[in-house]
Amino acid sequence: MAVIDRVLVGEGLVIENRPNGSDSLDLKNVAHIDLIMGPRGSAAEDAFCRTLTDQKEGVNGLLAIIAPNMMVKPNTVMFNKVTLRNTKQSLQMFGPAQRGISMAVMDCVADGTIPVEEADDIFICIGVFIDQTADMDDRIQDWNYEATKIAIKSAVAREPKAADLLKVYKDSSHPFAAKNKEDRNRRVADTAISQMRHRNPFNVTPRATDPADVAVSEMRERNPLTPSKG
Repeated sequence: MAVIDRVLVGEGLVIENRPNGSDSLDLKNVAHIDLIMGPRGSAAEDAFCRTLTDQKEGVNGLLAIIAPNMMVKPNTVMFNKVTLRNTKQSLQMFGPAQRGISMAVMDCVADGTIPVEEADDIFICIGVFIDQTADMDDRIQDWNYEATKIAIKSAVAREPKAADLLKVYKDSSHPFAAKNKEDRNRRVADTAISQMRHRNPFNVTPRATDPADVAVSEMRERNPLTPSKG
Protein backbone atom coordinates (compact mmCIF):
# COMPACT_ATOMS: atom_id res chain seq x y z
CA MET A 1 0.00 0.00 0.00
CA ALA A 2 1.33 3.43 -0.96
CA VAL A 3 2.45 5.72 1.86
CA ILE A 4 1.48 8.86 -0.06
CA ASP A 5 -1.89 7.85 -1.48
CA ARG A 6 -3.74 11.20 -1.26
CA VAL A 7 -3.15 14.93 -1.01
CA LEU A 8 -1.25 15.70 2.20
CA VAL A 9 -0.69 19.07 3.88
CA GLY A 10 2.19 20.22 6.06
CA GLU A 11 3.82 23.37 7.43
CA GLY A 12 7.01 24.26 9.19
CA LEU A 13 8.30 27.36 10.99
CA VAL A 14 11.92 27.92 12.02
CA ILE A 15 13.13 31.05 13.80
CA GLU A 16 15.72 31.99 16.42
CA ASN A 17 16.95 35.23 17.95
CA ARG A 18 19.10 37.64 15.98
CA PRO A 19 22.80 36.77 16.27
CA ASN A 20 25.38 38.30 18.60
CA GLY A 21 23.33 37.81 21.75
CA SER A 22 20.34 39.83 20.61
CA ASP A 23 17.12 39.33 22.56
CA SER A 24 14.90 39.96 19.54
CA LEU A 25 13.57 37.39 17.11
CA ASP A 26 15.22 37.23 13.69
CA LEU A 27 12.12 38.25 11.76
CA LYS A 28 14.25 39.16 8.74
CA ASN A 29 15.30 35.59 8.04
CA VAL A 30 12.41 33.57 9.47
CA ALA A 31 11.51 30.50 7.41
CA HIS A 32 7.90 29.44 7.06
CA ILE A 33 6.92 26.65 4.67
CA ASP A 34 3.42 25.77 3.47
CA LEU A 35 3.30 22.46 1.62
CA ILE A 36 0.95 20.18 -0.28
CA MET A 37 1.98 16.86 -1.77
CA GLY A 38 0.22 13.99 -3.44
CA PRO A 39 0.46 11.22 -6.03
CA ARG A 40 0.10 11.41 -9.81
CA GLY A 41 -3.49 12.14 -10.78
CA SER A 42 -4.29 14.01 -7.56
CA ALA A 43 -5.05 17.69 -7.03
CA ALA A 44 -1.41 18.11 -6.00
CA GLU A 45 -0.32 17.35 -9.57
CA ASP A 46 -2.83 19.90 -10.91
CA ALA A 47 -1.55 22.51 -8.44
CA PHE A 48 2.04 21.71 -9.44
CA CYS A 49 1.28 22.36 -13.12
CA ARG A 50 -0.65 25.57 -12.44
CA THR A 51 2.04 26.93 -10.14
CA LEU A 52 4.82 26.25 -12.63
CA THR A 53 2.99 27.76 -15.60
CA ASP A 54 1.07 30.67 -14.03
CA GLN A 55 3.89 33.19 -13.77
CA LYS A 56 3.13 36.76 -12.70
CA GLU A 57 5.16 39.85 -11.94
CA GLY A 58 6.63 39.43 -8.46
CA VAL A 59 5.22 35.92 -8.08
CA ASN A 60 7.17 33.05 -9.58
CA GLY A 61 7.07 29.29 -9.59
CA LEU A 62 10.37 27.48 -10.01
CA LEU A 63 11.45 23.88 -9.90
CA ALA A 64 13.48 22.79 -6.91
CA ILE A 65 16.93 21.69 -8.04
CA ILE A 66 19.94 20.33 -6.17
CA ALA A 67 22.26 21.87 -8.75
CA PRO A 68 21.95 22.98 -12.38
CA ASN A 69 20.51 20.14 -14.49
CA MET A 70 19.70 18.11 -11.35
CA MET A 71 15.99 18.44 -10.52
CA VAL A 72 14.84 16.85 -7.28
CA LYS A 73 12.52 13.90 -7.05
CA PRO A 74 9.70 13.98 -6.11
CA ASN A 75 8.97 16.76 -8.60
CA THR A 76 8.83 19.91 -6.48
CA VAL A 77 7.75 23.44 -7.37
CA MET A 78 8.46 26.42 -5.14
CA PHE A 79 6.38 29.60 -5.08
CA ASN A 80 7.02 32.79 -3.13
CA LYS A 81 4.56 34.07 -0.53
CA VAL A 82 6.12 37.55 -0.51
CA THR A 83 6.34 39.68 -3.65
CA LEU A 84 9.84 39.61 -5.11
CA ARG A 85 10.76 43.27 -5.54
CA ASN A 86 14.47 43.27 -6.27
CA THR A 87 17.36 41.20 -7.58
CA LYS A 88 18.69 40.42 -4.10
CA GLN A 89 15.41 38.91 -2.97
CA SER A 90 15.06 36.96 -6.22
CA LEU A 91 18.56 35.52 -5.86
CA GLN A 92 17.77 34.49 -2.28
CA MET A 93 14.78 32.56 -3.62
CA PHE A 94 16.71 31.02 -6.51
CA GLY A 95 19.81 30.42 -4.38
CA PRO A 96 19.90 29.58 -0.66
CA ALA A 97 16.15 28.94 -0.31
CA GLN A 98 16.09 26.66 -3.35
CA ARG A 99 19.19 24.79 -2.21
CA GLY A 100 17.91 24.25 1.34
CA ILE A 101 14.46 23.11 0.20
CA SER A 102 15.88 20.78 -2.45
CA MET A 103 18.25 19.12 0.00
CA ALA A 104 15.39 18.63 2.47
CA VAL A 105 13.24 16.93 -0.16
CA MET A 106 16.05 14.57 -1.16
CA ASP A 107 16.99 13.86 2.46
CA CYS A 108 13.37 12.84 3.10
CA VAL A 109 13.70 10.32 0.28
CA ALA A 110 17.08 9.15 1.56
CA ASP A 111 15.77 8.54 5.08
CA GLY A 112 12.63 6.75 3.86
CA THR A 113 10.05 9.38 4.84
CA ILE A 114 9.12 9.45 1.15
CA PRO A 115 9.51 5.91 -0.22
CA VAL A 116 11.95 5.92 -3.14
CA GLU A 117 9.64 3.62 -5.13
CA GLU A 118 6.93 6.31 -4.94
CA ALA A 119 9.14 9.36 -5.44
CA ASP A 120 8.94 9.46 -9.25
CA ASP A 121 5.15 9.77 -9.13
CA ILE A 122 4.68 12.34 -6.35
CA PHE A 123 4.22 16.09 -6.77
CA ILE A 124 5.11 18.67 -4.13
CA CYS A 125 4.19 22.37 -3.99
CA ILE A 126 6.05 24.51 -1.47
CA GLY A 127 5.21 28.07 -0.47
CA VAL A 128 8.33 29.99 0.61
CA PHE A 129 8.52 33.09 2.79
CA ILE A 130 11.51 35.37 2.18
CA ASP A 131 11.23 38.76 3.83
CA GLN A 132 12.25 41.74 1.73
CA THR A 133 14.81 42.65 4.42
CA ALA A 134 16.37 39.17 4.68
CA ASP A 135 20.11 39.59 5.19
CA MET A 136 21.66 36.21 6.08
CA ASP A 137 21.85 33.67 3.26
CA ASP A 138 23.11 30.91 5.55
CA ARG A 139 20.02 31.22 7.76
CA ILE A 140 17.74 31.35 4.71
CA GLN A 141 19.27 28.10 3.48
CA ASP A 142 19.49 26.26 6.82
CA TRP A 143 16.12 27.36 8.15
CA ASN A 144 14.25 26.61 4.91
CA TYR A 145 15.92 23.20 4.93
CA GLU A 146 14.68 22.53 8.46
CA ALA A 147 11.20 23.98 7.85
CA THR A 148 10.73 21.93 4.67
CA LYS A 149 11.77 18.74 6.40
CA ILE A 150 9.38 19.49 9.25
CA ALA A 151 6.54 20.10 6.77
CA ILE A 152 7.18 16.92 4.78
CA LYS A 153 7.49 14.66 7.82
CA SER A 154 4.40 16.14 9.44
CA ALA A 155 2.42 15.75 6.21
CA VAL A 156 3.43 12.12 5.70
CA ALA A 157 2.66 11.33 9.35
CA ARG A 158 -0.75 13.05 8.96
CA GLU A 159 0.08 15.27 11.92
CA PRO A 160 -1.13 17.04 13.91
CA LYS A 161 -4.28 15.03 14.55
CA ALA A 162 -7.50 16.90 15.34
CA ALA A 163 -7.97 14.97 18.59
CA ASP A 164 -4.50 15.98 19.77
CA LEU A 165 -5.05 19.63 18.83
CA LEU A 166 -8.23 19.77 20.90
CA LYS A 167 -6.16 18.94 23.99
CA VAL A 168 -3.57 21.69 23.59
CA TYR A 169 -4.72 24.49 21.29
CA LYS A 170 -6.11 26.74 24.05
CA ASP A 171 -2.80 26.68 25.91
CA SER A 172 -0.64 27.21 22.82
CA SER A 173 1.37 30.36 22.06
CA HIS A 174 2.16 32.05 18.76
CA PRO A 175 5.44 34.02 18.47
CA PHE A 176 3.84 36.71 16.30
CA ALA A 177 0.45 37.02 18.00
CA ALA A 178 -0.80 40.49 18.94
CA LYS A 179 0.02 41.40 22.54
CA ASN A 180 -0.61 44.43 24.72
CA LYS A 181 2.79 44.75 26.33
CA GLU A 182 6.26 44.32 24.91
CA ASP A 183 7.58 42.24 27.83
CA ARG A 184 4.59 39.91 27.62
CA ASN A 185 5.15 39.59 23.88
CA ARG A 186 8.76 38.58 24.53
CA ARG A 187 7.74 35.91 27.05
CA VAL A 188 5.03 34.57 24.77
CA ALA A 189 7.44 34.43 21.83
CA ASP A 190 9.96 32.48 23.92
CA THR A 191 7.22 30.11 25.06
CA ALA A 192 5.99 29.62 21.50
CA ILE A 193 9.43 28.72 20.20
CA SER A 194 9.96 26.31 23.09
CA GLN A 195 6.59 24.68 22.35
CA MET A 196 7.46 24.47 18.67
CA ARG A 197 10.69 22.60 19.42
CA HIS A 198 8.94 20.29 21.90
CA ARG A 199 6.14 19.48 19.45
CA ASN A 200 8.49 18.81 16.60
CA PRO A 201 10.99 15.94 16.70
CA PHE A 202 12.15 16.69 13.18
CA ASN A 203 14.47 19.65 13.80
CA VAL A 204 18.01 18.92 12.73
CA THR A 205 21.35 20.56 13.32
CA PRO A 206 22.22 22.85 10.37
CA ARG A 207 25.09 21.65 8.27
CA ALA A 208 28.40 23.31 8.93
CA THR A 209 29.40 23.23 5.26
CA ASP A 210 27.58 23.16 1.99
CA PRO A 211 28.93 21.53 -1.20
CA ALA A 212 27.35 24.19 -3.41
CA ASP A 213 30.82 25.53 -4.23
CA VAL A 214 31.47 22.43 -6.38
CA ALA A 215 28.10 22.52 -8.18
CA VAL A 216 29.53 23.86 -11.44
CA SER A 217 32.23 21.18 -11.45
CA GLU A 218 29.64 18.49 -10.82
CA MET A 219 27.47 19.88 -13.62
CA ARG A 220 30.36 19.65 -16.08
CA GLU A 221 31.04 16.06 -15.06
CA ARG A 222 27.38 15.11 -15.50
CA ASN A 223 26.95 16.99 -18.79
CA PRO A 224 29.37 16.07 -21.61
CA LEU A 225 27.99 18.91 -23.70
CA THR A 226 29.43 21.51 -21.32
CA PRO A 227 32.88 22.52 -22.60
CA SER A 228 35.75 22.45 -20.15
CA LYS A 229 38.34 25.20 -19.91
CA GLY A 230 41.38 24.39 -21.97
